[in-house]
Amino acid sequence: MKRAYSLITIKNVNEDERVIEGIATTPTTDRMGDIVDSEGAQFKLPLPLLWQHSSNEPIGHVIAATVSPDGIAIKAKFAKTLEPGTLKDRLDEAWQSVKLGLVRGLSIGFQSIESARIKDTWSEHYLKWDWLELSCVTIPANMEANITNVKSADRALLAASGYRQRAPVYLTSTPGVSGQPPARRAGVVYLNPPKEKKS
Repeated sequence: MKRAYSLITIKNVNEDERVIEGIATTPTTDRMGDIVDSEGAQFKLPLPLLWQHSSNEPIGHVIAATVSPDGIAIKAKFAKTLEPGTLKDRLDEAWQSVKLGLVRGLSIGFQSIESARIKDTWSEHYLKWDWLELSCVTIPANMEANITNVKSADRALLAASGYRQRAPVYLTSTPGVSGQPPARRAGVVYLNPPKEKKS
């Protein structure tokens, strides 16, 4: 199974709905040098939302996905249970990790249907692909794909409970993955990552 990564940006939080919105992938060259065409995706909703690409650790579902030439916008809902136990602990840990910005990445898991080698590289351009799952991951690689919203259903209730909405959390430096960033964008500060590839 192939993977392609993206970043998270949190705008607000909803403890009740546990819904996130964002970009699952873009056709930007990722840190492995690969390109995944968003319009080549083949999938059926709902898709599994996994924790760190572990098929043994599902945490919810992708409930909406809009494909465009610029990427795939998604809405995903984290599962929630009130019953104490291992499952509740995992679901709560995953949600809190994303909400607090400790886990800032999204990653698509997919199988290639049609691809072409990118000239003079070992990298692939994935033209058609079977989208299998979306994961919340710690280390992202695609700088342009991101979670844009962690939704709030009842802000008045949250305010009454003493909750204060967090300011947006934006990643303005290169995440901790070796490789080269995509084309630099105005208003974003980039650090110079090491040039060697991960094995």
